[in-house]
Amino acid sequence: MGRNGLHVAVVGATGAVGQQMIQTLENRNFPVETLTLLSSERSAGKKVVFKGQEIEVQVATPESFAGVDIALFSAGGAVSKALAPEAVKRGAIVVDNTSAFRMDENVPLVVPEVNESDLTWHNGIIANPNCSTIQMVVALEPIRQAFGLKKVIVSTYQAVSGAGAQAIEELKTQAKAILAGESFTPEILPVKSDRKHYQIAFNAIPQIDKFQANGFTFEEMKMINETKKIMHMPELEVAATCVRIPVITGHSESVYIEVEKEGISVEEMKQLLKEAPSVVLQDDLAEQLYPMPADCVGKNDVFVGRVRKDLDRDNGFHLWIVSDNLLKGAAWNSVQIAESLLKLGLVNL
Repeated sequence: MGRNGLHVAVVGATGAVGQQMIQTLENRNFPVETLTLLSSERSAGKKVVFKGQEIEVQVATPESFAGVDIALFSAGGAVSKALAPEAVKRGAIVVDNTSAFRMDENVPLVVPEVNESDLTWHNGIIANPNCSTIQMVVALEPIRQAFGLKKVIVSTYQAVSGAGAQAIEELKTQAKAILAGESFTPEILPVKSDRKHYQIAFNAIPQIDKFQANGFTFEEMKMINETKKIMHMPELEVAATCVRIPVITGHSESVYIEVEKEGISVEEMKQLLKEAPSVVLQDDLAEQLYPMPADCVGKNDVFVGRVRKDLDRDNGFHLWIVSDNLLKGAAWNSVQIAESLLKLGLVNL
């Protein structure tokens, strides 16, 4: 056919993740011939710069996807449910960054370092996993392949940017108010649509998304179910506790795992992580070197440190995992999926 590039659409182009998607397409020099930027009526008309050119954001409608090859969605589950099938009808492949299709058995849930081959059976829609799931499975998959994996217990320390631009603003205004001795009324966190709202500045909130009947939150269940699906391990034991902390960008996770192989040393575990794709090992106790969210902002990798053996179980290990939730946790993983589609010949130039 001999085109110079693909027609790519970004839905939710003015949001935090949408902006990162556009930036990532540019940074990666992804072969874009035409870029269509879409949003709700509220944001339509705004101008966004891509490769030095101003592009006006349009209202997303079913007709917007005519001629689009790949559509990157990050505008909320309701928008994805309404418009992703319309995009597919018009010939686009959708990479969806919401939870709308993640657990649909007809939709692959993909982290390219872990299960890139699942892209081959897509029916037009590919789901991007939850941000906290992505960084965890990138670090755990090489361990699973080398030593087997039986159990995962994770506690997260999640940044407010995962809850959107209003949550970032709320953290900033509350911090200023507290330091100035002024009063304020929480309105966004933990969940905007829930009954109660709590202070996030100088606090930690052990609720991300709404509670389910089993006592876990929806975010915790996402991590549990998505990890099993991505790794093709329905029998894997996974438990999660997800906590929102007053950090703007960068999710951190304390992860306890049990591997199948006995007698694995910490050195073997570190060496494996050192060589793993997209993983950067930062683990030097003498130098107090370990991953922190402040250092991972703007970086595509997953950072792992504090690797140590459990004191009671020979096959138990503890890890600390940090990544930029807007990049590997969202925008970069989506663009990476698009790159994999090209690499595997599932989209042709």
